[in-house]
Amino acid sequence: MGQTVTEKILAAHLVEGELVKGQEIGIRIDQTLTQDATGTMAYLEFEAIGLPRVQTELSVCYVDHNLIQSDFRNADDHRFLQSVARKFGLYFSPPGNGISHQVHLERFGLPGKTLLGSDSHTPTGGGLGMLAMGAGGLDVAMAMAGKPFYLVMPKVYGIKLTGKLSPWVSARDVLLEVLRRLSVKGGVGYVMEYFGPGVAELSVTDRASITNFGAELGATSSVFPSDAKTKEFLASQGRGEGWLELTADADAEYDEVMEIDLGALEPLIACPSSPDNVVPVREVAGKPVAQVLVGSCSNSSLRDLMVVAKTLETREVSRELSFEINPGSRQVLENMTAQSDMLTLVKAGARVHQAGCLGCIGMGQAPPTGAISLRTFPRNFPGRSGTKDDQVYLCSPEVAVAAAITGKITDPRELGEYPTFAMPKKYLPGDARIEAPLAAAEGERVEIIRGPNIAPFPVFEPAPEDWQGEVLLKVEDNITTDHIMPAGARVLPLRSNVPAISEFVYEAVDQDFVQRAKERGPGLVVGGDNYGQGSSREHAALAPRYLGVQVKLVKSFARIHKANLINFGIIPLTFVDPADYGQLSQGEMVRIPGLRDQLAAGAETLTAESGGRQIPVRLEVSPRHREILLAGSLLNWASGQ
Repeated sequence: MGQTVTEKILAAHLVEGELVKGQEIGIRIDQTLTQDATGTMAYLEFEAIGLPRVQTELSVCYVDHNLIQSDFRNADDHRFLQSVARKFGLYFSPPGNGISHQVHLERFGLPGKTLLGSDSHTPTGGGLGMLAMGAGGLDVAMAMAGKPFYLVMPKVYGIKLTGKLSPWVSARDVLLEVLRRLSVKGGVGYVMEYFGPGVAELSVTDRASITNFGAELGATSSVFPSDAKTKEFLASQGRGEGWLELTADADAEYDEVMEIDLGALEPLIACPSSPDNVVPVREVAGKPVAQVLVGSCSNSSLRDLMVVAKTLETREVSRELSFEINPGSRQVLENMTAQSDMLTLVKAGARVHQAGCLGCIGMGQAPPTGAISLRTFPRNFPGRSGTKDDQVYLCSPEVAVAAAITGKITDPRELGEYPTFAMPKKYLPGDARIEAPLAAAEGERVEIIRGPNIAPFPVFEPAPEDWQGEVLLKVEDNITTDHIMPAGARVLPLRSNVPAISEFVYEAVDQDFVQRAKERGPGLVVGGDNYGQGSSREHAALAPRYLGVQVKLVKSFARIHKANLINFGIIPLTFVDPADYGQLSQGEMVRIPGLRDQLAAGAETLTAESGGRQIPVRLEVSPRHREILLAGSLLNWASGQ
């Protein structure tokens, strides 16, 4: 039987286990990326491992999230990251140079390679034919140390594309359609692999928009084949020598198959407050809009901004709203300027910001109270924008610019003829500010610069013989990492200070949680389905662990969050019978007798005792995970190897 693209890349990188669906495997990681919101902690973790230099083929340290320097903390951490990159042999992309995923696509990504990033939207690289995955910072630190990355061998969901996109319909609408069909948990346990004749109709930046946004399915990754379009893109970037052809075998078999006729799609939009709340734009057309943002790692490429600029050549932005552009990279800015498209945007009334994540991670650009904001961003979780009870809609650049012109949600097909434009045969590279790694001898002489906000990494105790604690919090389905650990300019500057950032744990859910956790001692959190969806932000596991949360008991976990829980010694349990979720209430005491012995013995079903009831719970982890949980954390376990 033939292999899919996913299986070919995994087979070429396999170092432990067998390619059997559902079993844990270890793979070699070729490249890593970090961004500053998660990278600062990742490098503290890499330091704790004790190696003098990264062991990967290529690792890049990006600064793209915490760009607002409202006090010393972000500025200090930017200097820390630059000095770390110099010392340990990484490339360094400074503030304002661009969003990690966009820049990596332009300057570093290569087909057939594995990429691990401390950001959940790392699968952007799948648009180039990479197997690119998001993970917690500690997993990325271990990969930089040359250790395998462990994951459950995923199933492969084949998405067959036919036809060709109609005018005013773009790649963004492809993934909105997949989300509409499958939901935010529909990709859990899968790599989403695209194939079929419609693939040839999509450029690499189109494909990257799809694989980036695919993170919202809960998928392990998303991947396209590497073909003539891939070769063309790499050549335009001056990196044509890195191309190789990589396609699924004709007799490859997928675990599931979905077919999408690109020509049948229409402009779509995700309504508040979930990426899968998708409807045709025409169904919500006419609603007044106060803010439109184009950018983020999903839709900030040169192609996306050119569509906007060409549409605005003979039009202007409505005076009833704020229209803002967040370019994806310095390369995008340079090429837009060279083509005079930047002047078009400015004259039409757009506010052009620096290249970075900005409003997508709650760093400014909060919308007005009670008003609609249209964004080409990947997430619209409640309050993520920085405005409580926000009304954030997710859409394509085409839908965004139509609303910017009319002042209301508008089907862009009403604008008439679709603008014509061509991508450059040769891009201006825009990489002059990227620092290449220093030679090892030079790196040894570098002193790491540490600001006062960088606190020592906490040390956690091994798993106890018996465990007992209080239900500190009970939450519903689809709790995101934003619910657990908020994003935004108020919280993210504390990412390198665990005691300080821990003061915000579950703030959006329960203002009293932190004080209760401090007063009641060891405890657990009870949750519903898809617990921990969203960001790879490991602080959503690390900070609760610091406060004494040692057990999470839920109906089901999101992949990255579960891995992060294990890395910091939190026992990830699920209900054998989901109906037992109703048996537990906040404030109850729960006991798990013989926890340590059962971990060591490989028990998959344990018993949680509470109020005279015995509730069967499941521990679905690998033997290696059990060793980590016994040790109390991945760092504890690694130091003992």
